[in-house]
Amino acid sequence: MPQLILETLNLQAAERRLCVTALEHAGNIVGAAKLLGITRHAMKRRIIKLQIDHQRGHITDAVHSESPAVAAA
Repeated sequence: MPQLILETLNLQAAERRLCVTALEHAGNIVGAAKLLGITRHAMKRRIIKLQIDHQRGHITDAVHSESPAVAAA
């Protein structure tokens, strides 16, 4: 997996970036969860919580910049 450089120390933004990168790299929820060392169920919860637009085989970063909830945190 590529090295990530964080723009801020915002934990929620970092978690979102890790999840998006893992999904892009693995191509599916199960593979991304394995890369992150979490269960598929935990990965799915994070996708919902962090509002990541994930469709089978295609990941769209629904919020290109930080979402208002993430930016406000």
